[in-house]
Amino acid sequence: MNKNKIINLLGLANKAGKLISGDEAVTKDLKNIFLLFVASDVSARTKDKYEKKCFYYNVTCDFSFSSSELEKAVGRSRKIIGVKDKGFALAFEKLRGEEDES
Repeated sequence: MNKNKIINLLGLANKAGKLISGDEAVTKDLKNIFLLFVASDVSARTKDKYEKKCFYYNVTCDFSFSSSELEKAVGRSRKIIGVKDKGFALAFEKLRGEEDES
């Protein structure tokens, strides 16, 4: 399973400054985000909000991680994390694709 690889890559992207996190910051800059991680344990209203925004801006949205897993990856309590770098987004997509094939 590639969940650990994705979490490790999230930590690397965070250290590289290629992530944006938090509801307000992500909402403000969603058009410049390539991939969005939303915690699986957010409220139904928040989940619906980001599904619609991601559809509108054509951004891939991933709900497969819990808030504790995302917190572990970036080192602070976050439920919404956006990837601002296309290279990192492609690496995440590759890892997510491998996970689906397993």
